[in-house]
Amino acid sequence: MKVIDAKLLVSAVKPNQYPDLHLPEIALAGRSNVGKSSFINKMINRKKLARTSQKPGKTQTLNFYQINEEIIFVDVPGYGYAKVSKAEREAWGEMIETYFLQREQLCAALLIVDIRHNPTEDDQMMYEWLKHHGISVVVIATKADKISRGKRMKQVKQIRRSLAMDESDSLIPFSAETGEGKELAWNAIKAYYS
Repeated sequence: MKVIDAKLLVSAVKPNQYPDLHLPEIALAGRSNVGKSSFINKMINRKKLARTSQKPGKTQTLNFYQINEEIIFVDVPGYGYAKVSKAEREAWGEMIETYFLQREQLCAALLIVDIRHNPTEDDQMMYEWLKHHGISVVVIATKADKISRGKRMKQVKQIRRSLAMDESDSLIPFSAETGEGKELAWNAIKAYYS
């Protein structure tokens, strides 16, 4: 997909703050610091539209990014960050759950994992939760440039096994550095809204 225009529409915590547009939405879920912002920036050919941070737990709102006036990426707060209070984690959980279960524009979720590591218990729970609620999932395995080609297939199989992925769900190795997997990711996303 050729991205001509991309912008942050709004950062929201409640449904009445969500954008009032009837564009298809793709949500991005994943652990803190797994590379969601880098993924967004690479997909839309921008260096810093989605802010990346060395500190995990920076995204604390639902960030709605409009692309070409045809689709919206929704970056949800990362999970699994230990230095956040229990109350804060619960508030995030409620905010995320409300979005996923009530937003009619939601077409699919991208579950972002790090290809170098086995999915965490949180990743497994997120995948199961999305599937349980009938939300389509594409798994994006980031940082593919940081692993040798020989190890990659082994890791892809391990991720599929760990998440107990449905055969029909896509798993796409992706690199924000080299752009590998970008076209495949766009094709997978387009299948849910075109």
